[in-house]
Amino acid sequence: MNEDILINITPQETRVALILQGAVQELHIERTLSRGLAGNIYLGKVVRVLPGMQSAFIDIGLERAAFLHVADIWEAKPHDGQHGQNVPQIPIEKLLFDGQTITVQVIKDPIGTKGARLSTQISIAGRMLVYLPQDKHIGISQRIENEAERELLRSKVQSLLPPEEKGGFIIRTMAEDASDADLQMDVEYLRKTWASIVAQTKTKPAATLMYQDLSLAQRVLRDFVSDDTSNIQVDSRENFQMLQEFGTLYTPSVLPKLMHYRGERPLFDLYGVEEEIERALGRRVDLKSGGYLIVDQTEAMTTIDVNTGSFVNGRNFDDTIFKTNLEAAHAIARQLRLRNLGGIIILDFIDMENLEHRTAVLSELNKALQRDRTKISVSSFSTLGLVEMTRKRTRESLAHILCETCPACKGKGQVKTSRTVCYEILREVLREAKQFNPREFRILAAQVVVDMFLEEESQHLAMLGDFIQKPISLQVQTDYQQEQYDIILM
Repeated sequence: MNEDILINITPQETRVALILQGAVQELHIERTLSRGLAGNIYLGKVVRVLPGMQSAFIDIGLERAAFLHVADIWEAKPHDGQHGQNVPQIPIEKLLFDGQTITVQVIKDPIGTKGARLSTQISIAGRMLVYLPQDKHIGISQRIENEAERELLRSKVQSLLPPEEKGGFIIRTMAEDASDADLQMDVEYLRKTWASIVAQTKTKPAATLMYQDLSLAQRVLRDFVSDDTSNIQVDSRENFQMLQEFGTLYTPSVLPKLMHYRGERPLFDLYGVEEEIERALGRRVDLKSGGYLIVDQTEAMTTIDVNTGSFVNGRNFDDTIFKTNLEAAHAIARQLRLRNLGGIIILDFIDMENLEHRTAVLSELNKALQRDRTKISVSSFSTLGLVEMTRKRTRESLAHILCETCPACKGKGQVKTSRTVCYEILREVLREAKQFNPREFRILAAQVVVDMFLEEESQHLAMLGDFIQKPISLQVQTDYQQEQYDIILM
């Protein structure tokens, strides 16, 4: 299947869309002022060691201290041939102390109120290989399944390493058809990068960035392109030339697919990506059959509910449910990639009593998820008919990047009715009248609340004025949200 990659670049942000069969499958956004930190290597300073939590807070120069758990400390892990389960882990208080300088790498970006998560096990990704300077081991991507091919690649990479090399490598899927020259170029690039980082640790102060991962546009050439990719279109001449230079050095095989888009119509408009972004921020996802999904993203988990809607096709209701769930399985897999939903995800398919139907839907879901580059784990149907799954969370979701908490509802997703606000105001006026003796009470509120007082609640407002024996006036505040109000004592 041919996949198109669109790269829209402006001074403030880079946006990448992956298009398959005319539909947007993935969206990646990197803003100049808030570029992702995952992959960055810092010279950090230990701020505080917490033995009770077996973790530490590390200052790497960000607003919030980053988090390092003992399981992510290379020296604490059983290695160098010691892989037995009985090998004890070294306590963090014996490895770190307050004020210590330490080389760390971000493995998870800051999300919400959580700081970045760190590891002391360094890895630097190249086009074909991932370099592990502390681990003399050659691993191979699980996606390369042929055992003979795995052994051939392992021996090929081993033969390219200089005798003094103490680090190891992970062979990526891109290396399957790579030439010796391509692999050699990757090895040299990665070793030079690490040598530069080591040199900086001797001269730079703590809380310094020593290595930054490639930009989103560069990572597209390194990570996203596959045999299925038909073309990569870039709408910026300057960045097209920069990507050509980068591709010439590191990804020469990708260059024939790289194109400069010169059309007058915006690239994302031409492929309908802007409309897809708007739909991806909504709760409801319509299916072609007439059914729909409801996607709710919370702090703890994401839930996706499947509904038949207006779909009544099929010989019977069971058949309708089955077909809707099959279509929903593909739509769910696409929405997870499109919205970059991570963490715990609960799928509420329409109830199916037929065991064969359940098995088929689960199989279809797993099949649809195979194109996902992110690590996923899917369970079977629970006793409640739910499918529980996890998707590794490595960066913010699309909604978290593009949106913020609603100032009107403060993230609740709903606001008090104008009548409810009116009753709150009446109670507050009564409360104030018992404590103070003003000449008049003036209510400042939103237009909809004032309208409710002038119409349906006018009698209650008049009754309160008679009871407290004070005049009550109304004043519209156009900049007030529905729940906002003030009571002025005149």
